[in-house]
Amino acid sequence: MGHEHSHHKVQGKNLIYSILLNLLITAAQIVGGIASGSLALLSDALHNFSDVLSLGFSLVAHKLSRKKATEDQTFGYKRAELIAAFVNASTLIIVAFVLIYGATDRFFHPKPIESNLVIWLSLLGIVVNGGSVLLLQKDAKHNINMKSAYFHLLTDMMASVAVLLGGLLMKYFGWFWVDGVMTILIALYLIVVGIDLLKTSTKMLMLFTPDEIDIKEIVAEVQKIPGSGKLHHIHVWHLNDDELHLEAHLDCSQDIKLSEFNEISYKIEQLLLEKFHINHINIQPEYKKEDPKDIIVQD
Repeated sequence: MGHEHSHHKVQGKNLIYSILLNLLITAAQIVGGIASGSLALLSDALHNFSDVLSLGFSLVAHKLSRKKATEDQTFGYKRAELIAAFVNASTLIIVAFVLIYGATDRFFHPKPIESNLVIWLSLLGIVVNGGSVLLLQKDAKHNINMKSAYFHLLTDMMASVAVLLGGLLMKYFGWFWVDGVMTILIALYLIVVGIDLLKTSTKMLMLFTPDEIDIKEIVAEVQKIPGSGKLHHIHVWHLNDDELHLEAHLDCSQDIKLSEFNEISYKIEQLLLEKFHINHINIQPEYKKEDPKDIIVQD
């Protein structure tokens, strides 16, 4: 079996810093939203609070994923972060619909709002969430759990920008209906981001073949290796962001010794790692075995 993990080490401490920053801005926005009468500000506070919960869940999942495998958990808790990403994506969508429900009434029945307070608190939200986004930006490129947390924070920052714009329009033009419009726009963006993350995490949890993998191409490339026959009964899946697994049966062209198969197996592992980035490989050798030879075999 070939092994090669990502060289980027995800920093769990960055999640802790982000949680503390989001607790600060959530408290400020709740007080400010009530004092100013701004639904958009309260909506942003609700989104920030959902982020605190999501970031906490991501942190727990991150810690669990580092636990060692045992006889009872042979994969350890490496898929915990996929579950966290799935839950976080779901909460993004749920929060969005809650915001739309509240914003609809506010749009048709706008109320006077203390715009100065909205403006200053939205600026605070931009600074705090912007700092959190920078903390997680690097980790988000290597880990779907961190990516889900990152998008929660990124949408928070964008929501604060939208609230700021709404506050300025209310202050200088008296357009109080903008509060409801900005809330709906924030919610629609949450839905778009949430659905994308939900699809990605669901595919990984369901052990679907990754989008970037062409199984027929793998079969064709492996068959070029001397001594190899047809690769069949193939499964390719992500265990987590770092580990891409392949298991398959391989027809050998001759009745070879195990030591000779080891050489073929090594060449296959190098090919799959270098060309397809598959780093966990398990191949069952066969010679004139009577079994289904389809690339995909439905048990």
